[in-house]
Amino acid sequence: MGELLLTGSGAFAVVDSLVTNDLRRIENGQAQYTCACNAQGTILDDLIVYKFGPEEIMIVCNASNHDKMAAHFKAAAAGRCEFKDLSDETALIAVQGPNAVRVVAQLGSSTDLGALKSFHVVRTQLSGRPVTVARTGYTGEDGFEIFCANSDAPALWAALLEQGKEWGISPVGLAARDTLRLEARLSLYGNEIDETTNPWEAGLGWVVRLEGREFLGAEALRKLKLSLGERTLVGFEMLGRGIARHGYPLLDKSANPVGQCTSGAPSPTLGKSIGLGYLPLEMSAVGSQFLVDCRGKHIEAQVVKTPFYKRARPS
Repeated sequence: MGELLLTGSGAFAVVDSLVTNDLRRIENGQAQYTCACNAQGTILDDLIVYKFGPEEIMIVCNASNHDKMAAHFKAAAAGRCEFKDLSDETALIAVQGPNAVRVVAQLGSSTDLGALKSFHVVRTQLSGRPVTVARTGYTGEDGFEIFCANSDAPALWAALLEQGKEWGISPVGLAARDTLRLEARLSLYGNEIDETTNPWEAGLGWVVRLEGREFLGAEALRKLKLSLGERTLVGFEMLGRGIARHGYPLLDKSANPVGQCTSGAPSPTLGKSIGLGYLPLEMSAVGSQFLVDCRGKHIEAQVVKTPFYKRARPS
């Protein structure tokens, strides 16, 4: 991931002028999911903003968009606040799952991380090393994202694997993460969202706050909201034998192309193949059926309610 730090009296105003969500809605020590749009109202990147204080805000962007977003925030910060790109000196370890709190707590934190609420962030120590710990993630499960210096990452990684043995901890890669985020219906930049999509059609209208504020893309987003658009992102499950993959055409019942699959995979949790994709508004209702062109084979699919999977909350 990319980590960008803005500090100084102008930091809040700079960040707030570039993101769709309203930073006034979170307190110091909280995080917020948001988007950054261009003047046309389409998505440059989706971000998490970590607000340590009004004069210290960290932006975490997608690695694939690091250069673009670093330049974007640096240009806006010029003459208004200090900007520092921490990406090359920072490592990020995500510890996710039902036993994440138990495992991380065994690393001797100087803070009660079990009491850290969702989308909150704290600076503390783990195994005697300075870290920033956020109760955030990209898996649909509970857990933490641990930011640390590159030089401390190998030791923290080894300590997590050692302390997590009794809880069945295991290193996982991008394929496992991608399955988890799909089951939780979390968008991936370059798949569900990019500079051709806007937050309304991508189902991210909930991170757009237009009232009482102006930011880059706000004017365009107001117009786009009124126009309703022609397509929307839906979740679907395969009814026939086949796996929808990124880029596969979505067809109406007469086999006419009407949309495109943005993500698809077998769901280990659900035992069926699922996917996300854009369909015309008139075909987007739950229960609507259509076809997926799986390399020339037309396989039936059906729009379903999302998220596909939602973890049970403690009673």
